[in-house]
Amino acid sequence: MDKTIKIVVAILAVVVVACLAVLVSGTPSHADSGIPATDTIYFFYGEECSHCHKIMPFIINMTEKYPEADIQVLEVWHNQSNSKLFQQANAALGRSQYGVPEVIIGKTVLTGELEIPAKFEGLIQDYLKKKA
Repeated sequence: MDKTIKIVVAILAVVVVACLAVLVSGTPSHADSGIPATDTIYFFYGEECSHCHKIMPFIINMTEKYPEADIQVLEVWHNQSNSKLFQQANAALGRSQYGVPEVIIGKTVLTGELEIPAKFEGLIQDYLKKKA
């Protein structure tokens, strides 16, 4: 019986230490919570999407021209984690219909091979001004 009590006390001690570690670690980050980060610029695309391929050189150019902007280029048709983030980001914005190519900057959404090249750079510049 004495050995059983020691085992139970040891297990309780481990549980208490684990709970304290969780409490001390604070609030989970966006990445941990599954909520898309609002300080990140997202470009979502599909690997076989012809519209995505047409604007990909433009997107790559923007990532190189504005390295200080946190532009994440994420494939969503074959990557489940990216697909989940894509769905969560659109749901957080109240969007039930969405598709690729798509850019999300904060609460602003750009879609398609015409709108993205027409408005993306201006939004990046506004984003960087606000961030500074």
